[in-house]
Amino acid sequence: MGTLELGAVWVFIIGLNYYLMTLLQWYHYSFARVLTKHHKRRWHFYHVLLPLAIFVMTHVSHLNHIKMFFALYVIGIQIPWLVLWAVNLDKRLVFTPRVLRFFALLLFFLLLDMLVAHFLGEMPFWRYVVLMCLVHGASWGFEKSCAQGYVRLAQDKLTRMSDLKIIAITGSFGKTSVKSYLQQILQEKYIAYSASGSVNTLLGLSRDINQNLGENATLYIAEAGARQPGDIKAITTFLQPHYAIITEVGKQHIEYFKTLENVAQTKAELLDSARLEQAFCYKSQALEPFLSAHQDKITFYPGQTRQVEATLEGTRFELFLDQKWVPFESKILGVFNVENISLAVMVGFHFGIPIAQLQRLVAKLNPVPHRLHVLHTHNKIIIDDGFNGNLKGMLEGVRLCSLYPGRKVIVTPGLVESDEASNTTLGEAIDKVFDIAIITGELNIQVLGQAIHKPQKIFLKDKAQLEQTLQSVTLAQDLILFANDAPNYI
Repeated sequence: MGTLELGAVWVFIIGLNYYLMTLLQWYHYSFARVLTKHHKRRWHFYHVLLPLAIFVMTHVSHLNHIKMFFALYVIGIQIPWLVLWAVNLDKRLVFTPRVLRFFALLLFFLLLDMLVAHFLGEMPFWRYVVLMCLVHGASWGFEKSCAQGYVRLAQDKLTRMSDLKIIAITGSFGKTSVKSYLQQILQEKYIAYSASGSVNTLLGLSRDINQNLGENATLYIAEAGARQPGDIKAITTFLQPHYAIITEVGKQHIEYFKTLENVAQTKAELLDSARLEQAFCYKSQALEPFLSAHQDKITFYPGQTRQVEATLEGTRFELFLDQKWVPFESKILGVFNVENISLAVMVGFHFGIPIAQLQRLVAKLNPVPHRLHVLHTHNKIIIDDGFNGNLKGMLEGVRLCSLYPGRKVIVTPGLVESDEASNTTLGEAIDKVFDIAIITGELNIQVLGQAIHKPQKIFLKDKAQLEQTLQSVTLAQDLILFANDAPNYI
């Protein structure tokens, strides 16, 4: 094999795997999810199937001019096309240690293959496909072994911290908000730590504990997420939390669990901790069948609030606490956040924080970034609700915007990992409130387009056009709601 042909093959393989690793990083390194859950499957044709087909067709022939065509295709089409694709992504491949280890392993296998070919002479071209499968298999095995090591190290650390109390939070939505409010309230009494953002997998929690949890911490607040039955069970076995919180259970991620019953059963796995002292659970018919074994340890919510007011300035409510109704005020937006805040207050009261102090702490609560976060910029009002991806939360964002007297613009891809009926409901709510609806991505264009009639509709398949679009259609004093800021691969 000549130098040019060998170089073309190497570049082809590296380009192919750059695309694959980008998608694997998006979908938590699951080939099954890349194949079944990725919405823009034409990308697989452009960047995997077409290059592979041309590679096979040109290497079946032993004619040099045919193989030269392959080199020209790689240099002139495959790589420029891949670079253009990568540049336009809003969530590009991050060269984490795992990704770097993969490409180092790939280069090692390529060098090894070159040496073998040098000594054995001409070898079948399809060995490169086998080589890529071997690299991905070896990388998966190595990373799985590393992950098990991270988990063991984190378990050893938690065992050493014998005075540490652990609160674990799961549910379909509201987990990150409740975690944030609890952290802000309980840090007044404890050395409380919780991971930033939405770290909620077994491996993510293990890494966070190993790298960031201080040995002097007395309280650890963890978020537990799930993509399949057994995920919460694994986290529960790992953490053995003293306190469990299950927020509202709904159809979020229903495509993975198929039924609401499966979702509820998985979330209830959090109660199986051998060290469970107390649980706080959202009262719902879906969850109720799985709680009977723990009834004596469960405090239910909501239902203890009244006089709820939720405006663009904040929220007010009364919470039944210590046999009396106690008023609370917060600058946090959203009627659903009354449930999240009241839950955090109930937990804080259980931990012995006085009511008067809880009132002061609630008044000072900071909002969770990208969840009904109000910004004033360029003489416009921005409501950043980009991390809110459930129907209940998005409908509340729409309701809050309806209170604004001026022009209103919404930017949304709709609901992701949800059903058509929920997106229809969202579209009908948008239709009643907004003057302009900008629908991003391709996933829900049809269903939202059919449900929205009154507002001016703008469909953007590529979010790269969003900034220019907003500049051209919005005016001073407009209110702009960014609802569920899904990446542009959705």
